[in-house]
Amino acid sequence: MLKVGIDAAAFFSSHYYLDLRTLAEARGAEVDKFYVGLGQHKMAVSPPDEDIVTLAANAAQQVMQGIDAHSVAMLMFATESGIDQSKAAGMYVHHLLKLSPHCRIVELKQACYSATAGLHMALAMIRQNPEQKILLIASDIARYGLNTSGESSQGGGAVALLLSANPRLLSIEAETGIYCEDAMDFWRPNYRSEALVDGKHSVELYLKALREAWLNYQEKSQRQYSDHQHFIYHIPFPRLAEKAHQKLALINGLQRPSDQELEELLGHTLRYGRIVGNCYTASLYLGLISLLEQHPKDLSTHRIGFYSYGSGCIGEFFSGTVEPGYQKHLHSQYHNALLNSREGLTAQEYEEFYTFPYPTDGSTLNMPQHETGNFRLASISQHKRLYKAVKKQ
Repeated sequence: MLKVGIDAAAFFSSHYYLDLRTLAEARGAEVDKFYVGLGQHKMAVSPPDEDIVTLAANAAQQVMQGIDAHSVAMLMFATESGIDQSKAAGMYVHHLLKLSPHCRIVELKQACYSATAGLHMALAMIRQNPEQKILLIASDIARYGLNTSGESSQGGGAVALLLSANPRLLSIEAETGIYCEDAMDFWRPNYRSEALVDGKHSVELYLKALREAWLNYQEKSQRQYSDHQHFIYHIPFPRLAEKAHQKLALINGLQRPSDQELEELLGHTLRYGRIVGNCYTASLYLGLISLLEQHPKDLSTHRIGFYSYGSGCIGEFFSGTVEPGYQKHLHSQYHNALLNSREGLTAQEYEEFYTFPYPTDGSTLNMPQHETGNFRLASISQHKRLYKAVKKQ
């Protein structure tokens, strides 16, 4: 059977972050509420001239290193932070990256799940047309509102995946398990810029969907827990991924893993997420990049179990096997440089970024310039967003 999957993967996140210790001090909270209770240490904060398009374009530019831009037959953009009710955010990325004019482009939405839907749709197309490459981008900025219960689980970033036949990183296996139901655990009406969330209900649904998706996957694949060497979960905050793995162990008749065992089992998948924060559609695949780049052992031929969840709600469990020689195709140095060069914000600077007033009346605003990688939102005028490449000194 033809192998299809992830040929290359890269992520991009903001140059700016807020340490949750700083947030705790500003809100009069104990730092362990965030560091321990959420398992979260830092969260990315985007400046006014950075959005899902610039995040996506930076990640995609990196993943396309050495790839003919005209070889991409389709660009799929998964997000729940859409900037337009009609025009796909991928159209801007297509222009910035100078992709082929004969390229399909579509935006996908279903909370944090849509990148996984895009992955399986794209791979089905590649099985029919093995010579094609498809660029899948997941890009989001998580916003819950200042002084809200969800404020500490914000963040943002983009992951770009180049999908192909005979992939160099990970082959995706065909069997998947699905569970969905109509629920109101997390949502954002068109007239709001911040999400609404019923946190307790959302956690319950996340774990319920995990159980049902796993059982459905197990029935279809006939694979057991022990057939997987690693597990990666959707990461709204790292502690929830740890709870999910404890749940999966119990479902399979195993003892509940201790915190030390959880660190050994999941720690490498959570390394990047702990300092980037919640990036919605991108978070599961940020966990994949984290595992491949941070695990000290050779993971070739190892099977990874993936649990993708999107509020509202849908869960999917699927698997993939790591390709031999994958290490040669990682972007580890780029990602390490990106994360190590970031700038911490004060609570006041974070709030100024967060409350920056964007025009909604058609007036013109030239955006103040910050560090945004190789692309930035330059201005908004007549309800149009203008993006530009950044000239590096």
